[in-house]
Amino acid sequence: MRVVIIGGGIGGLALALALRREGFEPLVCERAPALLEVGAAIAVWPNAFRVLERLGLGETLLARAGRIRSVRWLGREGREYNHFSFPETGAPAVALHRADLQGALLRALPPESVHLGKTFAGFVEEGEEVRARFEDGAEVACDVLVGADGLHSRVRAQLLDNGGPAYRGYTIWRGVARLEHETLRAGVASEIYGRGRRFGVGPVGLGRTGWWATANEPEAAAESASEHAPKLLRLFEGWCAPVQELIEATPSESILRNAAYDRPAAARWGEERVTLLGDAVHPMTPNLGQGGCVAVEDAAVLARCLAKYKDTHVALRVYESRRRTRAAAVAAYSRRYGAFGQWHTPAMVNLRARLLSSVPESVGHRVLSLVFDYDAYAVAV
Repeated sequence: MRVVIIGGGIGGLALALALRREGFEPLVCERAPALLEVGAAIAVWPNAFRVLERLGLGETLLARAGRIRSVRWLGREGREYNHFSFPETGAPAVALHRADLQGALLRALPPESVHLGKTFAGFVEEGEEVRARFEDGAEVACDVLVGADGLHSRVRAQLLDNGGPAYRGYTIWRGVARLEHETLRAGVASEIYGRGRRFGVGPVGLGRTGWWATANEPEAAAESASEHAPKLLRLFEGWCAPVQELIEATPSESILRNAAYDRPAAARWGEERVTLLGDAVHPMTPNLGQGGCVAVEDAAVLARCLAKYKDTHVALRVYESRRRTRAAAVAAYSRRYGAFGQWHTPAMVNLRARLLSSVPESVGHRVLSLVFDYDAYAVAV
């Protein structure tokens, strides 16, 4: 079976590796001319780590990642609202630089299976095959075409044609810094809350600390790379340590800035010999750190379906049916948690502090288990 994957991000590369483990030889087509070491921290929660470990990357990732064993919620002045350990799931929760994860996936694939500089232009279904067309005039025939080309997926645009993603009212900045500070605790991730602003901190391995910040602002707000750090220092002036220290330790040009987008759950993920994966079909706000993780889950289930069913139509529709509810639920959790985190009026900020302070550890464990306990290799296909 000839499988072509459009997009060489985390989801696309994970699918290629999962398919190779099932005996396929997929082709990944990525529009970037090179997969550079750019990006910020990415969480690999237990639900995704199980898959990556099954694909042979567990030890490689642990060697470069920071373990996360507990989380703290604090107010901007540093008062701790709550602190609880993560539930035991049989798989670790880690964070690492996105380039480390992408590089590990890429090195696990034969070089000839990833074609760079291939900008997807569209597809045509002809009889028993699909022809993927690229802007350089090239065409590739395949039996299955998978759109793993992200938030602004061209495969999705042709397949579903249902408009752009929805802006959720806030911007996210991400950075990675090397900083020694007494407030940075080993194995602890922190989320700090203010009025319409949040700041997150966590270990990403190799002596590095990953951080992210959010602020409510209009969708069209413009900002150059050189403005990122100065703006953040103003937005988070007076916040508890190590907020200002982390921003100051991060070169402004290395800070990533994105608007918070997602989409309503899609009733249809594909048709005939074409389907979608990851952000192309279920983009998520970053509040739970699950966008890449759920794409990795998609990859495992899709590979298993293609290996089980000789009929590609059946394989793709089974994959979509098994993943639709799970992906929609995680995206909804993330959207709601983000809206809660961005509350900005004094009354809402005070209410949020009381709510966060009142969550028992047992309740936190049950909520996290809904996400963390999922095993993509245990799902019946």
